[in-house]
This record gives sequence, structure tokens and C-alpha cells, in this order.
Amino acid sequence: MPVQNTKTRSKSAEELSASFGFAEVVSDEKQPLVNDVFHKVAGRYDMMNDLMSGGMHRVWKDAMIARLAPPRKPGTPWHLLDVAGGTGDIAFGVVEAANRNVRATVLDINASMLEVGRKRAVGRKLDGHVEFVEADAQKLPFEDNAFDAYTIAFGIRNVPHIDLALAEAWRVLKRGGRFLCLEFSEVEVPVLDRLYDEWSMRVIPQIGKAVAGDDEPYRYLVESVRKFPSQRNFAAMIAGAGFSRVDWSDFSGGIAALHSGWKL
Repeated sequence: MPVQNTKTRSKSAEELSASFGFAEVVSDEKQPLVNDVFHKVAGRYDMMNDLMSGGMHRVWKDAMIARLAPPRKPGTPWHLLDVAGGTGDIAFGVVEAANRNVRATVLDINASMLEVGRKRAVGRKLDGHVEFVEADAQKLPFEDNAFDAYTIAFGIRNVPHIDLALAEAWRVLKRGGRFLCLEFSEVEVPVLDRLYDEWSMRVIPQIGKAVAGDDEPYRYLVESVRKFPSQRNFAAMIAGAGFSRVDWSDFSGGIAALHSGWKL
């Protein structure tokens, strides 16, 4: 039997704001709890995603960047906002895919994650192309219609009020701008769903404890995946924020999904 029935998935932004993994919390308490998790795992963030995806997060991120298809022509005025992207994976990949002809701003609420990203940018000689901003996805410190694309990878399920983050995404995008969200999602393949439940709910926290000495951050992260809305319900949230042509692609049987929308 699977260890966690996917019927526990949230169906609304209100349900998500009141949950910290499987625990029920006051919505104002969620952000400090999430911040504490990411302060603990910042230095091992890639390892965390490797554990949760079997290393496939790297393939999925490459697919996200390819789907975005940033312009490669020199002199093209194009600006990406990558939210909850503190360690820089998506922003670095986009800038490199565009032959360093575009700009990227990485925004994260967690200073520890941003510090990892800044060091990685220097190491990859991308610090002149990527800037880092510490701020809240629910209240972006940017003007309206400022960005050509908005990406968020494995971060939106940790935002207390997802509806506010989606509204802000729509606000700061230019007309014709694209929203892309990569997130762990609902496995819809028989047998794989049970295997993935067993792996994530039972094995990942134990590996986290063995490697990092603490299983609680990893337990929260896998529980937060189970609470996140199904692909269809999340697409409805994106459309409700004003985005058009909303769709999604499942990766690895639905372990992750890439949602897309346009500001038209």
C-alpha cells in the first residue's frame, strides 16, 4: 500500500497557506518555518533535489530552459526573472543558452540560498550577467511590465500564498511575456505512483538524516510535494491569475510537471 494517499493534495491557495507539509499552521507562521528549512539545506540544495528526483531534476531543468528558448541574437533586450532560484541553476542555464546575450535577475527570500548562488555565479564567470535580489515572491520589488519571462523551479509550493505570487508574476511580466513553473507534481502512472511514494516518504528522510544529520527538512520537503495541487488544479490557479494559453507537460510520469502561461 502507498504510504500517502494523494487525496491529501490541496485544491486551493487557502489550503496551501495553512499547511507546512502535513502539519496545519497559521498562514503567517509558514514563511519562517520554510525559511528555516532552506537555511539548513542551502549548502546541499542540489543533493536534496538529486534525492527527491533521482537526479532527474537536472534533465527537467534543461527541458524547462529549452522550452523557454531565450533569444540568442546579440543586442536583444531581454530580461528574465527567476523566482525562488537562489542557487542560480535556471538563471545560469538561460544566460548560457542565450550565449550570455540576455540578463537574469534571481530573486529569493532566503539569504543562505542567495549566498550559494552568488558564489556559484562568480565561479562560472556569470556574475556580470546575473543579479541577486533578496525579496518575497508575494510582493516583488519591481515595476509593472518589467520582465520578458518569469521562471520558478521547485519553489512555488513553498510560497505561503501562491495566489499572491501568481498575481505578482502576471504584474511584472510584459505583454507577451511567458510564465514557466517547474514543480514536483502528481504521479499518474500505476505502480510508479506507489514506488515513488515509498521512496520519497520513507527513504528520502532517512538518507537526509544519514547525510545531513537531520531528517526534518527532508520530511517537510517530501510532504510539501504531496500537498501541492494536481496538475489540473494548479493550471486553474495560473489561469485564475490572468494568464492565457495555460498548459503543462508531465515529466517522468508526473513526478514533475512544467506549467506554462502567457500574459497576452
